[in-house]
Amino acid sequence: MTVVVREFRPGDEAAFRDINLAWIERFFAIEPKDREVLADPRKYILDPGGAILIADDAGETIGVVALIVMGNGSVELAKMCVVESAQGKGVGRLLIAEATEKARAMGMSRVYLETNSVLAPALKLYRDAGFVPLAAPLPSPYARADVQFELWL
Repeated sequence: MTVVVREFRPGDEAAFRDINLAWIERFFAIEPKDREVLADPRKYILDPGGAILIADDAGETIGVVALIVMGNGSVELAKMCVVESAQGKGVGRLLIAEATEKARAMGMSRVYLETNSVLAPALKLYRDAGFVPLAAPLPSPYARADVQFELWL
């Protein structure tokens, strides 16, 4: 496995959507906000100044992550998932590291994320990357988001 993380390109829309839908459906239910963002990542993520990174293994998309601009020097690390066959091989760790560097390059001072308390491997991954629980939770458009983290850059 030789994984390269690269910027989103036209034509990556279907892989970004399909990997996310498969992951969400595996653990939760698809919510209206999921459908909206995944149907048009250019409108909801890229055009407002965000970024999408793709983990690629020999031409196959095996993981994705988005950085959604929140304002005030913050981005949300969102829509991060790795295909089941590539989990446990360091792809998520690589995506987080690359996304954090991308946030720095974008001039951001904070990375925020939402996740769920049942996702123990994800929680460990975020903590290992330096994310800490938010002192005061923010409102979320996602019913499944019961844990919030931040990382100051």
